[in-house]
Amino acid sequence: MADETAALPAPARPRFRIRLVRRFMGDGRGAAAIEFAIVAIPFFALVFAIIETAIVFFAGQVLDTAVQNSARLIRTGQVQQQGMNQADFRQDVCERLSGMFECGSRLFVDVQTYSSFGAVSYEPPIEEDEEEFDEEDEAYAPGGAGEIVVVRVFYAWPVILDFFGLDLSNMAGGNRLLGSVAAFRNEPFPWSGPAT
Repeated sequence: MADETAALPAPARPRFRIRLVRRFMGDGRGAAAIEFAIVAIPFFALVFAIIETAIVFFAGQVLDTAVQNSARLIRTGQVQQQGMNQADFRQDVCERLSGMFECGSRLFVDVQTYSSFGAVSYEPPIEEDEEEFDEEDEAYAPGGAGEIVVVRVFYAWPVILDFFGLDLSNMAGGNRLLGSVAAFRNEPFPWSGPAT
């Protein structure tokens, strides 16, 4: 290009450059690719954020269904009559969580009896700066006939996306705390003593 402008007289050089710029600006080849490149990153970030939000919402619904179904075993006296212990009840909850959940240290299962519904505590079992649940905080008291029981299950769901302000995590370590609570009064089933 320098050789072409050197052969032109001095007054023609600026006109040649102007024509080159106009020709370049008038050429529409590749415009779609450039526009897609500009829009692609925010578009895909939004799509993945929607997908992750939907998965977290679905996981919360699966957890809630599993807790309600397992709590029904306590409410109807099946847990007490079968002598299910804490590990057995935890395993029952895990089996109802299908393949989406890892039932290790990410899962917290707590079953307690209360004297009244007003005395029930719904606080999550984790501090904001902690990453894991303390298994020693898990209690297991399924109660007898007519007693008030609260089943609390929490799960630390791993969050994948955490950029562009699309962070769903509310725990240390980039996890989202999912929780489900079932509070009820046990039915008047036949009962002979505390479950072991």
